[in-house]
Amino acid sequence: MNRLYPILIALVSMQCINAKEVLSSPDGNTVVTFDLNANQQPVYSMTYKGEVIVAPSTMGFELKNAAPLTTGFTVDKVDRASSDTTWTPVWGENDKIRDNNNSMTVDMTQHIDGESRKMNIVFRAYNDGIGFRYVFPEQASLKHFTIKDEKTDMAMGGDYTAWWIPGDYDTQEYEYIKSRLSEIRAHSEDNHMGNVSQSIFSPTGVQTSIMLKSDSGTYINIHEAALVDYPAMHLNLDEATLTFTSWLTPDRNGDKGVINTPFSTPWRVIMVSDKATDILASDIIYNLNEPCALDDTSWIKPVKYMGVWWEMITGKSSWAYCNAENFDLATFDYSKAKPNGHHGANNENVRRYIDFAADNGMDQLLIEGWNIGWEDWLGKEKDFVFDFVTPYPDFDIAALNDYAHSKGIKLMMHHETSGSIPNYERHLDKAYDLMNKYGYNSVKSGYVGNILPKGETHYSQSSVNHYLNAVKKAADKHIMVNAHEAVRPTGLARTYPNLIGNESAMGTEYRNMSPGHVTILPFTRLKGGPMDFTPGIFRMDIGSFVPGSKEHKRATVANQLALYVTMYSPLQMAADLPEHYAEKMDAFQFIKDVPVNWSESRYLDAEPGEFIIAARKDKNSANWFVGGVTNEQPRTVDLKLDFLTPGKQYKATIYADAPDADCVTNPEAYVITSRTVTSSDILPIKMASGGGFAISLIEQ
Repeated sequence: MNRLYPILIALVSMQCINAKEVLSSPDGNTVVTFDLNANQQPVYSMTYKGEVIVAPSTMGFELKNAAPLTTGFTVDKVDRASSDTTWTPVWGENDKIRDNNNSMTVDMTQHIDGESRKMNIVFRAYNDGIGFRYVFPEQASLKHFTIKDEKTDMAMGGDYTAWWIPGDYDTQEYEYIKSRLSEIRAHSEDNHMGNVSQSIFSPTGVQTSIMLKSDSGTYINIHEAALVDYPAMHLNLDEATLTFTSWLTPDRNGDKGVINTPFSTPWRVIMVSDKATDILASDIIYNLNEPCALDDTSWIKPVKYMGVWWEMITGKSSWAYCNAENFDLATFDYSKAKPNGHHGANNENVRRYIDFAADNGMDQLLIEGWNIGWEDWLGKEKDFVFDFVTPYPDFDIAALNDYAHSKGIKLMMHHETSGSIPNYERHLDKAYDLMNKYGYNSVKSGYVGNILPKGETHYSQSSVNHYLNAVKKAADKHIMVNAHEAVRPTGLARTYPNLIGNESAMGTEYRNMSPGHVTILPFTRLKGGPMDFTPGIFRMDIGSFVPGSKEHKRATVANQLALYVTMYSPLQMAADLPEHYAEKMDAFQFIKDVPVNWSESRYLDAEPGEFIIAARKDKNSANWFVGGVTNEQPRTVDLKLDFLTPGKQYKATIYADAPDADCVTNPEAYVITSRTVTSSDILPIKMASGGGFAISLIEQ
């Protein structure tokens, strides 16, 4: 009896430890199951309303010069908790965000080669998805390690339809492809658009956020949250099993993360719903990030701005002040240089923009090409190209800032790093101090070109750390950051709300993008944070103001207005030239009126790649604004206004495509009508090919 008792206790303990652990969302629809397989490797799976979303998938890490963290684990304990809280964002789509989840922390020990190493996994289950991350406690046996590969698998529950872009260590500036998962390889060459810096790693690799849809109509989205001190994650597909494996961005040594414990990885996030609009409305990425780290956020304000930018992008003017060959910033004498005659950031032109921006209620004006160094920078992989403090001879930084301030607006700083992170870091303090001196409170930073030091990429661990350090340092100086060509956002704007924008996707500067692109971005790129997409183009024929250009933007004016609502950002640009807006001031009125901060947002209807219709309530009034965009397919919408307050009347001003509008043949045709409406009204609206509509609803 005495001999059998310890054996019985051991068997009971083993059953408890090896029993499957199940975690359900608060509504019970989303379920995560955790277990150890026969090799004692962590395995998880996920279902939604009984449908398998992720089949049993293994977890762990391959390490450099050390035994892998994959097999040989035992479960020490499982802690569970529930949380239902509400927090207030500094800016956002809604003035309150609910964080309601159930969580499970699995503490594990690996016994291998005579050592015991601890690795925990934390799961959170929400009504609209799950998040999980690895946590490494401080421990003597695993103080420091280098990741060879993260081995987080996601075995898809079917051959889902996917909206994806190629896996690339340097850019997300691609059009999205729609295909079955099994067809990714066949379409891997479809959209290899030219970019100054590209590093595609696999014909079956994709980037997150990736949008998916099952044959049963379930919508799925995979991304990551809280990317801190870690390389960006991509996904590589095993076509035979339809299994994604996490694929981290390597550094110049080929390593995929250098870790010191204690350490927590970013969250791996799988959103799910049977409604496309729920994916658009999901706050799971932000909820998985840490609360705001800043004590004072009173200086952080949403921004509506214009810029001396579109004329440079289209070729009407230049960033450079003069023409120079074999340029060296350290020795070049601008006082002896002959101006090229089409430098856009000159005093007279900037004052013209300031006047228009101020007269029409803009907050700021971005000026690119204001600083010396643009003569010889693109793709040259030079360490020292810009000093970020010295203006061109025809840009009077003090006088122009004084002039802007006298008109009630600010100038927005521009820092193009040309990919030289070491050079930017050497100059960053002085560059931010210059901004403080002249009253700039926001900066657009850029990382065009291959990253220096050579061998690093835009999404490696060191680059990821640089982007966040720049944001933290900017916060110390009360500066807001809009980073272009940086890593795609993962919700860090909750923790550092001075990160008011990113690019990290194909934006308006790609003039010939397909109309469907803007119906996919809110499902993918925007899930991690707002995008500086730069909408508001009114003149679609580029050749009409840039002699020799044959480019045409494929969108209608009404479509461009709608983007201010369908693509949320606290940083919105009126991107076109002042003279083009002056031609269509009746349509420009919507850009003047539409807010950039909201108290409530509702996604009324949507389908990825096809159309999006959104309604948002102004944070500072009772007014609502609605936007709708479509792909190449014209469509008619019966817009229900039941989101309005019952018993109230609103003046609806409707900016719509004209009956003969078309994004190719007649893109600038629009009609504006007004009427009084209530919450019981239904508005029939037709969207043209590549078209849309925008509505302001002003409470009477």
